[in-house]
Amino acid sequence: MNNTDLLDFFHNIGKLKAIKRTGWLMHSVENPESVAEHSYRTAVMAMVLGDHLKLNLLKLLKMSLIHDMAEITIGDITPRSEITREEKIEKEKQALKQLIENLPNADHYFSLWIEYENQASPEAILLKNIDKLEMLLQAVEYQQRYPHKNLQEFFSDADHYITIPEIRELLEEIKASIDYI
Repeated sequence: MNNTDLLDFFHNIGKLKAIKRTGWLMHSVENPESVAEHSYRTAVMAMVLGDHLKLNLLKLLKMSLIHDMAEITIGDITPRSEITREEKIEKEKQALKQLIENLPNADHYFSLWIEYENQASPEAILLKNIDKLEMLLQAVEYQQRYPHKNLQEFFSDADHYITIPEIRELLEEIKASIDYI
């Protein structure tokens, strides 16, 4: 790999700072978080919870940093978008392949993304739970800032997808601490 390829990749990754999360835009949240902001808190949560649960932390952190990378090209597609889950995964697959094709270990990075999408390891399952918990935390923060907005679907989504007992405990604690669910 040459320096030009590395710098191109690093510039591309920086684009995640400008991509606003679609779900918040759909609810007219003012100045919503970017994909990069979501990814950062998700990675920090993965570090702490992965350590606590004694999982492969390096694998989990790599997976957390990769899981939304394709959004640089395809944007943040939500379940409410007008494409099927299969179409979304195919678009993400192609976008990620193109984005990382010149990186050393591109195959390894791509396999981690596939593992996450297929929920094929304890790390992948934990990361999906963390991704939803992070979304819930952001929903709570926005709900507190904008009490007139109806963000219930984010609470319901998190409640549906969070399955790991330790993460469910956190979810239940969040639910018990707020009065608008």
